[in-house]
Amino acid sequence: MTDQPDNEVNVEEIIEKEIQKVDEVTEDGKGLVLVSELLPEELPIFPLTVRPFFPGLPVPMEVSGEQLRIVEQAIESSSKTMGLVLVRDPESKSTSENLHRMGVVAKIVQVTSAEGGAAHLVVNCLERFEIQEVHSTSAGLMARVEYHPAPELSVNTELKAYAMAIVSTLKDLINLNPLQSEAIRMFLSRSTLDDPGRLADFAASLTTADNRELQKILETLDVRRRIDRTLVLLRKELDLTRLQNKITKQIEKKISSQQREFFLREELKAIKKELGLEKEGKDAEIEKFQRRLRKLRLNEEAEKEVENEMEKLQLLEAVSPEYAVTRNYLDWLTVLPWGRFSKDSYDLKRARRILDRDHYGLEDVKERILEFVAVGRMKGDI
Repeated sequence: MTDQPDNEVNVEEIIEKEIQKVDEVTEDGKGLVLVSELLPEELPIFPLTVRPFFPGLPVPMEVSGEQLRIVEQAIESSSKTMGLVLVRDPESKSTSENLHRMGVVAKIVQVTSAEGGAAHLVVNCLERFEIQEVHSTSAGLMARVEYHPAPELSVNTELKAYAMAIVSTLKDLINLNPLQSEAIRMFLSRSTLDDPGRLADFAASLTTADNRELQKILETLDVRRRIDRTLVLLRKELDLTRLQNKITKQIEKKISSQQREFFLREELKAIKKELGLEKEGKDAEIEKFQRRLRKLRLNEEAEKEVENEMEKLQLLEAVSPEYAVTRNYLDWLTVLPWGRFSKDSYDLKRARRILDRDHYGLEDVKERILEFVAVGRMKGDI
């Protein structure tokens, strides 16, 4: 292994230390941090840029670069904890002014290496905390925090009704969104209505709400208000999922109809070809144009253009929009009387008689035509 500068983080060493500490903790039978355990007054702050996390949930993370310093600092502490805090502006630097005041403390329970000097973490989110004071260190930001553990509530009828409303909405989501069904089923199987606050946190974490709405729920310490806000997000998520399913079904139905029509047409072509009843549409069109061309005497320019269009028609699919354009162009080219000439007639009386017979009114137009014929008669050529 090559030597690294002192200011760089050695991921392999971090992983090796973490494995040793996990083994020691496992032997003592203390693999998880309990609510009764004392959490540190100061935490290294890990800034989140996408969305906040909620207590009571395990979260996988991928860290790299300067983020590894924060993870190393957390692993070297006795509690192996760090504070996960959402930033206000992801485009700005992670300073104390750019951090939200409320976050969640998380215990690192697993570290594995990844390509490019990165690392994969699994953390258990434990409790809410509020930042009291922030100062900078060589590894990043450190904060003195005040914890807000989940209050022990006597679940009354009203809170139980709210919790049942969340469970009912989650069950509706199971039926509409198979991707989340397994996570919801696992949580509901382990959870009861006696902890509505945790239930609200879990439900909020499942939604696709933006980070501001989720942060607002994280900052809501009153369980009743938190459930209210979570229910609003769940209803939005349910409506969004229903609309998404409706659009998906419409698209699938349209594609299925088009595929069925395509296969039926191909099958019909194969049957007709097998029975010799008629040729395919495109072949019949090409044959028709070839019959017309055999009776015509095209000049060099027209002959070259017709050959190019015939080659294009053979390559195009009949369902293509360009096929119809090319077909109509060839139809027009092949009905023109190429190589056929008639003798010019300059008989004005006959021209007037034909015009009056075939067209009613249009005197100005007829006069202009007769003038054109008269000038050609004087010149001897039109």
